[in-house]
Amino acid sequence: MNEDQATINLDAVRSIADAVLYEGYILYPYRASSQKNQSRWQFGVVMAPGYAAADPSERSFTQAECVLAHTGQPVVRVILRFLQVQRRTTEGAGPSQGWDEAVEREIEVTAEGAALLSDGAVEEFAIPGGQDREPLDEPDGPHGTGPRYAVRRREPLAGEVSVRAIGIPGPWRAVRLQVRVENRTPVSPVPQRREDALPSALIAAHTIISVSGGEFISMTDPPIWAQPAVAECQNEGGWPVLADPGGGRQIVLSSPIILYDHPELAAESPGELYDGTEIDEILTLRTLALSDEEKAEARATDPRAAALLDRVESMDAETMARLHGTIRSPRPTAPGQPGTIGQPSTSHPGLPDQPSAETSVPWWDPEADASVSPDTDTVTIGGQQIGRGSRVRLRPGARRADAQDMFLVGRIAEVQAVLYDVEDKPYLAVSLADQPDEDLRIAHGRFLYFSTDEVEPCEPGAEGTA
Repeated sequence: MNEDQATINLDAVRSIADAVLYEGYILYPYRASSQKNQSRWQFGVVMAPGYAAADPSERSFTQAECVLAHTGQPVVRVILRFLQVQRRTTEGAGPSQGWDEAVEREIEVTAEGAALLSDGAVEEFAIPGGQDREPLDEPDGPHGTGPRYAVRRREPLAGEVSVRAIGIPGPWRAVRLQVRVENRTPVSPVPQRREDALPSALIAAHTIISVSGGEFISMTDPPIWAQPAVAECQNEGGWPVLADPGGGRQIVLSSPIILYDHPELAAESPGELYDGTEIDEILTLRTLALSDEEKAEARATDPRAAALLDRVESMDAETMARLHGTIRSPRPTAPGQPGTIGQPSTSHPGLPDQPSAETSVPWWDPEADASVSPDTDTVTIGGQQIGRGSRVRLRPGARRADAQDMFLVGRIAEVQAVLYDVEDKPYLAVSLADQPDEDLRIAHGRFLYFSTDEVEPCEPGAEGTA
């Protein structure tokens, strides 16, 4: 991978990391008066050691470990990113409401070749504190009450980033790479409340780790030779995933929010909404529904909230339609028919393709498909035809996750319907034969569902468990 390609990929990874950085930064309805905005900064908080020692639920460090295969002289570059809390208050007459803003910070550490493979690299950092005053009104203030100022205060921060490689036994040229971030900010006295400790914390801390002269091994899908080394990795406060959007293995993102390998931002999303597990369309519509007074309060809460409102209010119909998504049938359709990838659709943008005279019946509607009849269809199990009215003995499979299924082992059930999933795999809808209120469940269509390898035929009249 050449240097230009690495730069392009790193820029793409930063966009993913930015979503992590501001996850939950300001929650809908984006107003300081909202109760849920009184308890923020939940992701990737690395507290000062004094407060972490007093509160065992907090930590003063974060650690990422992953397996790195190399050519002999690897160069590892680590970028630590976090937010520094900036506490905003108002001086002067008139209404005042505090709010915690944030300043982005980055620390970069490079560990090369022999140094990385021996003692590693350690980088101490210090972020200065400070105070800014910004006039809010005209010199005389509203109605001659005097000037008002927004005052922003930041506490100094101190910490350390260490990078080291731990050898892996065997014939492979590979190491267990460890990146550890420690908050070493002194605090005295130790705050009693979490909100008072946040200005001395690293917020939403995460690392972007890149390598030249090597490649990272997936932590979620490692090759067989690397599985023991992956199992030994100790990750605290984050989880490293392959992050090169091109499918490469030169970049890892370790974030406090667990992601999958090669994460991507949805192309349909026009921008950040700063709300955990956000669904763009729903939040956008709800934001548009805010009253003028609520929007004014949101704009005054945070510059990012103001920019979000501006973006949402300026969205056109085409952008809104993209947020609604696209639905395509999981079953193949004939070339040229609506719903085939690469063919024009007859539907409204963002809505499911509408059936035409030539389109096959909907896969999701058994009543519209003459080839499917749950009441009369049968399947062959153990050499017998099983259909509605057949009696079977339940043998729940090991792949089931519900512990309650263990109580169904050996129970006798009556088949109520034979159904098929979207892959044409048959399932049985059954009711328990010995339940006194089962007729009510049947009337309401409340059945138990089993695959054909989880039941065995039994003679009519069979009772009990085995």
